Amino acid sequence: MRVVAGSRKGRRIEAPKGVVTRPTSDRVREAIFAILGSVERARVLDLFAGSGALGIEALSRGARSCLFVERDPRACRVIERNLERLGLDELSVVRCADVARALRGEAASGRTYDLVLADAPYEEWRRREPVLAELVPRVLADGARVVVETAADVEPALPLDLVTTRRYGSARVTVLET
Repeated sequence: MRVVAGSRKGRRIEAPKGVVTRPTSDRVREAIFAILGSVERARVLDLFAGSGALGIEALSRGARSCLFVERDPRACRVIERNLERLGLDELSVVRCADVARALRGEAASGRTYDLVLADAPYEEWRRREPVLAELVPRVLADGARVVVETAADVEPALPLDLVTTRRYGSARVTVLET
């Protein structure tokens, strides 16, 4: 897996071994960022971060900062190694915690984000959707965008305005905004 574009274009990203993760493919990441356009200076929140590929892509394309949230400690260590190897660790924080707990903490602190990337395990989406619908809007800055990756047959229902939804093989990418 490689960074698709930006200052770290072509650099390799390690994926967690032995951990049940499904890294977003290069093709889908490229499509996501083509839809989003510029993410220059954005404050990014990468939920269910896995390898960190989505947040790393945003940082490579000029995002100001990224908070990576991942509950698996092995995956957290992989994200930290990827960030250090790419020289992006100064722009990032890796929080090894459940997404709901992390979102509650961010909302309580008053921190907001310009871009939220949510790529929950496909089989967990239906269970996690109500919590995300409640908590994600609390951490969004004015004009923020949210990218949700789900299985192709799932259409996420978050209380935000739909920008677009597109299918890429077995994946669906839905972009929403405040």
